[in-house]
Amino acid sequence: MKTKKINLLVNLPPSYHTVAWLQPHWQRLRKLAVLRPASHNTPEEILRDLQWADAVLMWAWPGFDDAMLAQCPKLKFIGAINAANLTVHTALKLGITLSEVRHCWSPAVAEMALTLMLAGLRQTSAYHAAMRAGTEQWVQNFPADIDPRERQLTGRTVGLVGFGGIGRRLAELLQPFRVKLLVHDPYAPAKVLKQYGATAVPMSKLARTAEVLVLCAAVTPETNGILNRKLIMAMPSQSVLVNVSRSSLVDGAGLQERLAKGDLIALLDVFDQEPLAADSPWRSLPNTYLTPHRAGGLVESVDRALTWLTDDLEAHLQGRPVKYAVTKAMLHLFPL
Repeated sequence: MKTKKINLLVNLPPSYHTVAWLQPHWQRLRKLAVLRPASHNTPEEILRDLQWADAVLMWAWPGFDDAMLAQCPKLKFIGAINAANLTVHTALKLGITLSEVRHCWSPAVAEMALTLMLAGLRQTSAYHAAMRAGTEQWVQNFPADIDPRERQLTGRTVGLVGFGGIGRRLAELLQPFRVKLLVHDPYAPAKVLKQYGATAVPMSKLARTAEVLVLCAAVTPETNGILNRKLIMAMPSQSVLVNVSRSSLVDGAGLQERLAKGDLIALLDVFDQEPLAADSPWRSLPNTYLTPHRAGGLVESVDRALTWLTDDLEAHLQGRPVKYAVTKAMLHLFPL
């Protein structure tokens, strides 16, 4: 006997519905559900389709409040790539199963962090730019003309701000480099830190002692501005700062002030204003290397997201545990 298909709203940016390499995901979902593709951005736009749906797959927007979901009594499952904090609290309050797969980005972001760490230490971006411009300087008087800013990663003291999915994957990637790993994350269990050979330290010590400091924490009220001006000024000379999290973790003005002195190396993937303005001071600061928010956005990341969400939808429909379910114990990760 065939099981009746559910109504599934797929509310994602337009290209998700059209790119060829995502079609196998939609074919799999059509075996479970009647699909309604959409790209709504506001509660007003999505409401009618949400009232039709038994389940919805989406990114994070729009957020759903109590009044809105009260108008959608059929809705029993929300699968989000990154869930809006409001939606999380509302869904849990109403007993709606919520699957959230933000860790789909973590492997790619961790690899980008490692890439930027090595680029900052080995000065590969600066060498490449000089070679393109024809201004490179070849070794003439070795070893006297070695650039002391160029260093190996092996054996260095590396500090991570945040030890969730990104931080833990990065710790795995760093194992062959035999670094001294310091972590600031008040929510990281001691047994997990021990498993990765990491030492928990206060933020002040991390900033003062890390030769390479990586920001990979989630954005919360606790992490907002966690690398403040005082800590930026305390970072060791020629230390390397990598930000693959969000720009709100850093005092931007303080970082620009320190970079203008030329004794800090920064590799940044995220900015307050995106796209970055053509006349942004970030483009001209010394020892500053920029990427346009590319850390997580790979084909593999999107494949992971849709695979995990579909796996969880199947589990929900079959009465099995949902692997990526958000629980009330996790609400501190989604502050209102």
